[in-house]
Amino acid sequence: MAMNARPSTASTKLKKFLLRYYPPGLILEYEQGAILKQKVVDLLHLTPESDVDVVITQIIRAEPLVTEQRRGALQKLLQKLVDKQRTDRAQEFSLFKVLRAHILPLTNCAFNKSGDKFITGSYDRTCKVWDTFTGEELQTLEGHKNVVYAIAFNNPFGDKIVTGSFDKTCKLWDAETGQLYYTLRGHSTEIVCLSFNPQSTTIATGSMDNTAKLWDVETGTEVCTLLGHTAEIVSLNFNAEGDLIVTGSFDHDSKVWDVRTGRCVHTLTGHRGEVSSTQFNYRGNLCVSGSIDRTSRVWDIASGRCMSVCQGHLDEVLDVVFDNTGSKFVSASADGTAKVYDVSSFDCLHTLSGHDGEISKVMFSPQGTRLVTASSDKTCRLWDVHNGLCEQVLEGHTDEIFSVAFNYEGDAIISGSKDNTCRIWRA
Repeated sequence: MAMNARPSTASTKLKKFLLRYYPPGLILEYEQGAILKQKVVDLLHLTPESDVDVVITQIIRAEPLVTEQRRGALQKLLQKLVDKQRTDRAQEFSLFKVLRAHILPLTNCAFNKSGDKFITGSYDRTCKVWDTFTGEELQTLEGHKNVVYAIAFNNPFGDKIVTGSFDKTCKLWDAETGQLYYTLRGHSTEIVCLSFNPQSTTIATGSMDNTAKLWDVETGTEVCTLLGHTAEIVSLNFNAEGDLIVTGSFDHDSKVWDVRTGRCVHTLTGHRGEVSSTQFNYRGNLCVSGSIDRTSRVWDIASGRCMSVCQGHLDEVLDVVFDNTGSKFVSASADGTAKVYDVSSFDCLHTLSGHDGEISKVMFSPQGTRLVTASSDKTCRLWDVHNGLCEQVLEGHTDEIFSVAFNYEGDAIISGSKDNTCRIWRA
């Protein structure tokens, strides 16, 4: 259980508890002096098997704001949290809508935080905004002069969208109206990856020009260029605090950067091939990188040291991702399998076999109990993380699938394919 900086209890009054479902946590809203503040209590080890009373006792011991009198209220809230971690255990997904989304193949798809909207990017130079519940097209974001490759909502807010294109520019849009705020110019070649920081104040873009750039969301101006890679940057992610960013490059290295200064904090060297994918865990103390050298590596962020080299794939690793709590990660490979690893031991828990083609994308459900994989064999598969068995094959696409995503609740999946369609699957 992790706590943020402890407020002094002098003239401090707890106002209310808020829940954070994924990863599980409590947000304490309290008044200090006359100022309303928030503090997060992470409950990353909370599972459906947890003894709620024991967890509450630990919180009361560790957290001066929470007194024994609050036990009853906490009991109800934590039970709700536990139930949420259980909800996706036996859900079957069925096809809800086929969206003839674009006139050319899709590149990527992404949900907003609440899951009521998602976006698709395409080779047809547009990004489209869709209503998840009706399948209705809400907006077409037009203006790029080449493939719209990388797309993102500014989650958790979901009121802005950023699109990165092979036309070397990035565009920032109003998610509600489709209005263009800014065109971000500065890269000299294609933009292939991008991300908002969690605070939605900064956009990071990665390009084939070997650089990443940070941009101010408010003004649309370039804040700094992250220089140091000697080949294309194909992956980038912020940590949950938003103060660090990790980039993965075809130069075989990943780099960790200080967002405030633009300085490289660590170069993560060791892969013998291009890095395809990178991600921080939720706590931000580790990151994982996947490579064309058929391995994934886990790195300690404080020291920049490699903690583990995870081997076993027979072909390139194309995607790596942590679950919401950071207790497991998965690697997806061109060998048609995915491997699930335990982060505390780095043991391979399961090899997920069944696809007839490479797996280009993989994602945990918000609850962390299931995985979805997208493959060139035209199917997605749902897997049980506990036993490594395939629960369901999502069929119907007529060409390779290279984008798949769960919504925040874990009860909807979108898949984007080279067949120009996007499919919504509902539990």
